[in-house]
Amino acid sequence: MKLSGKTALITGGASGIGLAAAALFAREGARVAITGREEARLMQAKAHLGDTAITIVADVRSREAMQGMSRQVAGAFGGLDIFFANAGVAFATPLSGTDEARYDELMDINVKGVFFSMQAVSPILREGASVILNTSWLNEVGTPGLSMLSASKAAVRSLARTWSAELLDRKIRVNAVSPGAIDTPIHARGGSTPDQVQAGKDRIASRIPLRRLGEPSDIAEAALFLASDASRYMLGAELVVDGGFSQL
Repeated sequence: MKLSGKTALITGGASGIGLAAAALFAREGARVAITGREEARLMQAKAHLGDTAITIVADVRSREAMQGMSRQVAGAFGGLDIFFANAGVAFATPLSGTDEARYDELMDINVKGVFFSMQAVSPILREGASVILNTSWLNEVGTPGLSMLSASKAAVRSLARTWSAELLDRKIRVNAVSPGAIDTPIHARGGSTPDQVQAGKDRIASRIPLRRLGEPSDIAEAALFLASDASRYMLGAELVVDGGFSQL
């Protein structure tokens, strides 16, 4: 197994990409901890992952919560071999209609959350650990109405480089996985009807060269590669998994 004997922490692990990665990491031999904001959803995830999985209720927007998360993981695992900073949100931020509260919500989760979760776990990362940051194809293109989402993911892309340099003496590798449009529950948030959600997904799929949305498992497999020793010569890189959306 590719992760035999290793320990892993995944933020935003109660659904979608995070849950798929947690299940795959566990099948590959890792002891896994996941975080989320809702205890009920975490319990559902634990039922899927099995009793050995550790669930932690924590909001990435809170530095104190992230410090508490790190202490719980240290108590359970002793140290970390893999950290997947996956928690994030995605919604439109049109220039003319975005208020400060909406701006703060997106940037606090997508950028502040990544920064302070990494700050919290850095002391418990073992030498040679692998860190994976979740970016997005949006950091490569200009898409009307998505300026702050794109900027937040571009910031995270930059962190993969700077943290790789900052943690080089500990041989910690920081890389990023860049998903395209993935079929996760995030599409259903915002009050749309099921028909509207499906119509939206169909519109997106028609623009993707492979003519389908990605599955959470597509990103989980890429994250597994970055978490494992198979990517031992990668540092500060971004692995794009978007069906060719940003490439063709």
